[in-house]
Amino acid sequence: MEASMTKRAATRRQSREHGLLDSREFMEESKVRRLHGPEARPGWSPYPSNDDRDQAYLKTLKPKSDGQAELMEAIDAHNLVMALGPAGTGKTYLAVAKAVEALEAGKVGRIVLSRPAVEAGESIGFLPGDMEDKLAPYLRPLYDALSDRLSMKRVKALMAEGLIEIAPIGYMRGRTLNNAFIVVDEAQNCTYVQLKMLLTRLGWHSTMVVTGDPHQSDLLPGVSGLADISARLEAVDDIAVVRLAERDIVRHPLVASMIGVL
Repeated sequence: MEASMTKRAATRRQSREHGLLDSREFMEESKVRRLHGPEARPGWSPYPSNDDRDQAYLKTLKPKSDGQAELMEAIDAHNLVMALGPAGTGKTYLAVAKAVEALEAGKVGRIVLSRPAVEAGESIGFLPGDMEDKLAPYLRPLYDALSDRLSMKRVKALMAEGLIEIAPIGYMRGRTLNNAFIVVDEAQNCTYVQLKMLLTRLGWHSTMVVTGDPHQSDLLPGVSGLADISARLEAVDDIAVVRLAERDIVRHPLVASMIGVL
């Protein structure tokens, strides 16, 4: 035993004198374990393909229900998509994520996000600041979806370059949106005339996704035009109307339970 230890010590001494390192020295005398190889912890991989690390590092866009899969396929196949469904079904998130995906792939030149500036049943009064400051509370959900797919620094840079534009519906009249991915969010708070105006903004090489819940309008009863226009467009070829349901809700399970009884 002593002879064996003396021999190993002599070998280490000789290696140091010649400027060589013996990896066995560290593996034998220290408690450091290999991160990779057979000594590594089983069931773990440092590579992005590992399922446990996929969501945190790759941000892969995957449908979580059959309805979401149908919506994603419709966006890929059609230039105009109406996405209708209750809260929590991922309508806005999937639409914005697809817009970012198209911009990153060079399929479109810019993203245009629009939303009606309608308060949810209560007035928040006059807001200070310029137009962007006044609209910020209404457009916050779009910023949240963007920042989840891109860093806020990147979002601000793209907005400064004009590659991402967030505008209220009132500023869309008279425009023709070419080479763009347009997302119209909370369309249940648009009147029939407003939606007709928005849908006719679609230009060449562009895709438009209109999202909303016809049963959750903040307008007076009968004023929202989303349900009527969606029913009319279902008969038009090359336009997809995707209707999500309670089974497609991906928020807290209580959300689906509440929507079923409220």
